Order: sequence, then structure tokens, then C-alpha cells
Amino acid sequence: MIKALKEFFERSPPSTYEFRGAIAGVIIVAWCRLYYFLAVCVACQKYDLGAEDFIVELLVLELTLSSGFGILYDVSFFRALASAMDETTVAEKYQQWMVQHGRSYAMQEEQTMRFQIFKNNLQFIHNFNNMENQTYMLSLNEFADLTNEEFLMNYAGYKLSPSENSLKTKRFRYENLTNVPHSIDWRKKWAVTEIKNQASCGSCWAFSAIAAVEGIVKIKTGHLFSLSEQQLVDCARTKKSRGCDGGYMDDAFKYIVKNQGLAKESKYRYTAKDGNCSRRKETFRAARIHGYEDVPRENEEALLKAASQQPVSVALDCSGYGFQFYSGGVYRGPCRTSLNHAVTVVGYGTSEAGIKYWLVKNSWGKSWGENGYMRIERDVHSKKGLCGIAKIPSYPVA
Repeated sequence: MIKALKEFFERSPPSTYEFRGAIAGVIIVAWCRLYYFLAVCVACQKYDLGAEDFIVELLVLELTLSSGFGILYDVSFFRALASAMDETTVAEKYQQWMVQHGRSYAMQEEQTMRFQIFKNNLQFIHNFNNMENQTYMLSLNEFADLTNEEFLMNYAGYKLSPSENSLKTKRFRYENLTNVPHSIDWRKKWAVTEIKNQASCGSCWAFSAIAAVEGIVKIKTGHLFSLSEQQLVDCARTKKSRGCDGGYMDDAFKYIVKNQGLAKESKYRYTAKDGNCSRRKETFRAARIHGYEDVPRENEEALLKAASQQPVSVALDCSGYGFQFYSGGVYRGPCRTSLNHAVTVVGYGTSEAGIKYWLVKNSWGKSWGENGYMRIERDVHSKKGLCGIAKIPSYPVA
């Protein structure tokens, strides 16, 4: 930032540098002169710095450029003063965020605690976005007042199958596929419904399965329906799948086959909470599948073949603030491969920077990611894929 300001002053130097013996005078001069306002625009657009960094560096520059000022001010004092001003700016952002997302708290203590979390998250986002060579960016979203632990507790929900590592793929219908396109986007083929929002219910497994079913039904019949996740939450219950407490996509597929179909979302609406299975609504069958198949485990090439033919249910590790506040670009981690969230691969491609990616449909609403979607790096060194995305994919058969 110092460099940017110096460059600005070299192009348009102020006619005089006015200084006051009192610190308040320095601040008034720093903020009120036209040249300084212009410098703010130059520097903040280039470096996206917060108020604290700007004030401190501007005052230090003021003292540096001044000849014969003769007084050495304690920079720590400026930083403390600027920090107080920055706190006001953050508080204003927090109030705006609360209005935007309709957030309110019953107790002042809760709001104070959430503000501190918001502030920490904002600082993390600021620091991350100012690092060099990032392939994706972060931004505030509806999860900004949550710690990552709270976020995962409320918005993840994939349950690891106890026998997952021993499962063998009995059949993979795309095994001998050779003519695989370089890219595909099932949204452009009208095989993907609008982004949905699971809210604070661990039903991601149901949304992942439904998106895959919606896709294959469109491909096979030409009709795209928005199908009911709530029906799976209420009715597709097993030892592994327990509604808002998490579940497993293969259990969802098994239920749809057994029930001989699934209702439209408009007939069995989402409530974001566990409910009793409606036997009457179960009979409103709008779409059917005949079965499902598992993609060969830990094989991105096999996942590519499957995704070239239809949307595919996958699970991944969504731990970390990078995932929580992802807003665009190709996600490259960091993440582990301990699966805790279910999404749907609805395409793949290569970015302008030459990074191969999976196109993923999520269920956290349109305010997250690229209007609800994520691009996550593919063809990585790990057999499991980035964040474990190739670890246990499956797809419905219609």
C-alpha cells in the first residue's frame, strides 16, 4: 500500500504538507485533504485493505514524507486508535449482514458472541483473499456468524457406511465408454433443477440423491421435475439414514425403488426438520428409477465417465473455513478425505487458467459459492480425489 500511495503522490503531489502538534490534527489532515481521499481509492481498490491498515500506513507515510517534522510518534498508538475505528466499521458491516440475512438474537450476550465470531471470520476472509496465487475467493455469506464446528454440525450430514471400504462394484455400465467429452454441464442440457437450501438440517444426502434422480429422469424421459427431499427425510429411514441427523445416498435410491417412485416437491414440501412419513403423499409418484450403481471406488477416470452421461451423487470433506465461505473460482483445498457432506457432480471442465475441475451442485442456497455451485479441482494426485470426491460415488438407473 505504501508503494501505491507514493506512486500517487509522485504523480500528483500535494501543494503543502500540513501538520499539527496534536495527533487529532494529523488525523484530520490525513482524512480531510482531497489528495488523501483519492489515495484511499487507489490503495484500497488495489489492496482491499481494511480501515485499520489504511490509517496506520497512511499516518506512517505522512510522517515519513514530512521533512523537519521532528517528532517521533508511537505507531502502536496509531494502531490502537485505528483499531477502534475499524471496530466501528466491522460493527456496521455486521448490522448490514444481520439485516440482509434476517438474523436476530434473543439475548444480547448471544449477539455479542456472534459478533466476535463474525469479526474473526471477516478477518480470515480478508487475509485469505489478499494472499497471492489463490485460485478461488471467499466472501461473507449466511454462515458468517458460525464457527466452522457449528457450521459442520448444522449443514453437513453424510453418514459414512460401516461397510464402505469393503463394498465391491457389481456393475459399472460406463466401464467401456471411450468417447468421453472434454467438458459437460448438465445445467445447459436442462437436467438440473434450481439450487435448493437444506437449511440447518443434515439432509444433504437426500438433496444429493434427489439431484441425481432429477437428472437421469430428465435424460430418459425429457421431463424435469423438482422432486421431494422431505419424502426421503421422513420415509427413507434405516440404521445409517436418519433424516436431519444425516444419511446415505444409496439408502435414498433403495427407498425410491421400493416405493416405486417419488413425489414432486410441490406435493411433499421441504420443512428442514424430521417428520412422520406421509403414506398418502408417498403415493404421489411423479418419477421412478429401476435401481442404482456404485462408481468404482477411488477412480476419478471412472467418475468422469459416469458424469459424462448423467449427474452423479458424491460425498466429500467440507471441513474448513475455505469451504464454508467459498464464493467462486476453482477450489483446491485444503481439505481432508473424511467424508461428511453429500453433493452432486453435474458436470466438469477446465478453467481459463487451465485447471481441471468438477462442477458440483450444493444444497446451501444461492448465497453460497457460485450461485450455489462449486468448481473443485479434479485429476489430483490422490486416488480419492480432492476432498475425497472420488471415494464413493453412485448414480441412479432409470
